[in-house]
Amino acid sequence: MEHRHLGRTGMLVSSLSYGNWLTHGSQIEQDQATACVKAALDAGITTFDTADVYAIGKAEEVLGSALKGVRRDSIEIFTKVYWPTGPNPNNRGLSRKHIMESLDASLKRLGTDHVDLLQAHRYDYATPLDETLRAFDDLVRMGKVHYIGVSEWKASEIEQALVIAKDMGLDRIVSSQPQYSLLWRVIEEEVVPTCEANGISQIVWSPLAQGVLSGKYLPGGVIPEGSRGASKDANMVSRFLNDETLTAVAAYVALCKEAGLKPAQVALAWVLRNKNVASAIVGASRPEQIAENVGALDITLEDDFVAAIEAVLAPVAKFDPALTISPAERV
Repeated sequence: MEHRHLGRTGMLVSSLSYGNWLTHGSQIEQDQATACVKAALDAGITTFDTADVYAIGKAEEVLGSALKGVRRDSIEIFTKVYWPTGPNPNNRGLSRKHIMESLDASLKRLGTDHVDLLQAHRYDYATPLDETLRAFDDLVRMGKVHYIGVSEWKASEIEQALVIAKDMGLDRIVSSQPQYSLLWRVIEEEVVPTCEANGISQIVWSPLAQGVLSGKYLPGGVIPEGSRGASKDANMVSRFLNDETLTAVAAYVALCKEAGLKPAQVALAWVLRNKNVASAIVGASRPEQIAENVGALDITLEDDFVAAIEAVLAPVAKFDPALTISPAERV
């Protein structure tokens, strides 16, 4: 397993990290989740990503239980705060109140006294940014958080946070967690250059475009039973489930097979070619999926092959930095 520095810090993270957004606490049971986490650890994955809102806290509980007995200093645990976790108006956002209370609840569910990275799960337009950054800084000084990051923030929002942190002498952002894949490249124009200039890494989610880049969905075909596209959480993957996109993906899959490579592994290897990416988040509902994903680290993509796969996908790939996540997808 390759490890990379997280931003301009001394902390190393595994280049593939294990995420439990749509699995723990919702799709799979504790025993199966524990088996997946063990497979991740056996494969050399040390970085685990979750959030308070995933299955409304249940995902953190399942992950904490699965990691019980693992040396705490041998792993990195990331969580997030922002989305509603209860019915009260203060059970959401990036106010000092919600950040402090949410993290304490997350630590209890995870069974640890600290997290290695706490991320603002979205930008909060209703809370002064200096209030948010002060609360994060206090948690760092209290020893409950080692580093702070953001998820799905625009380049301008990251820049604003850096200015405030510098002016107020606060702990600064070290990571950004955006969606990024061969089909969703919106961070390349603004977010990546801003982060590169300021010592901030990307920890990317959905590097397989919700499984579409594995080639499991065919143009005009039936959505496979048990797949993400067939689930009640299909809102995220649905943006890719059209004949134009799937026809381009079919051409991509053909190029991969012609080169003797697995499409999913190629997609992961492509994401990790970006030097600003510290880690790509992968999920699993079965232990064997972990081994499949880790195989991407053994692939070296030649420049001419990269040019070919980018060319067939470029007409359907998203590049516009103005694109945002829809309300239905905001978890």
